[in-house]
Amino acid sequence: MTLVFGRGPLGPDRAGWFSKPVPDGLVYIEPHPRRVQAIKAGATVIDTEAALMAHQAGRPLSYLFPADIVGDLPGEPEPLAPGYVRVPWDGVDTWLEEGRVLVHYPPNPYHRVDCRPTNRGLRVSVGGQTLVDTTDTVILFETALDPRLYVAPEHVRTDLLRRSDTTSYCNYKGYATYWSAMIGDVLVPDVAWSYHDVLPESQAIAGFFSFDADRAEVLAELPGSAGPSGDCGCAV
Repeated sequence: MTLVFGRGPLGPDRAGWFSKPVPDGLVYIEPHPRRVQAIKAGATVIDTEAALMAHQAGRPLSYLFPADIVGDLPGEPEPLAPGYVRVPWDGVDTWLEEGRVLVHYPPNPYHRVDCRPTNRGLRVSVGGQTLVDTTDTVILFETALDPRLYVAPEHVRTDLLRRSDTTSYCNYKGYATYWSAMIGDVLVPDVAWSYHDVLPESQAIAGFFSFDADRAEVLAELPGSAGPSGDCGCAV
């Protein structure tokens, strides 16, 4: 989704500009020379390195497959790529790319995560109780999203946090665990999240916490921003 999402170059809130006007609704389709497999009822029904990838605003990032390899799977022809079809994500049981099991959508070749140790300040409070006040942080830059700060658990009042039932998944960070704050007798839901079984590109934030500015009072020293956005930018 990075090209057509958020601040991406074809997104609704692009951060930069083109030398010439670019029409809205532009679709970008390109070869995707990675091994893509689909499993259904225990059988491999797609196994190819001939997929295309379609970047289109308003639609999830998707694979396109040669029509002659999808067999009896449901498929939607793509007029912009004659001879190719989209297979619904839920049309099979499991998708894999180069052996990694995928969730929700394909990983984006234009998406990057950079985690850098920093001394940018982070102060978080809920209901008048300070949960974090430190300059020992990690800043996470993620393509097309606002940067945000993560902090090690030793700098967090974890005694005031309770694990919630909420979870989300990111193709670049993994599954997120959410945490609620117990302030006296009041439970404030899902004020923070953390990643424990972290994907390789995000190892620097394994076990670290980030905080939701819509649910807590967050003062974060971030470039070009008064604070982080409201959530982790992942699919719940």
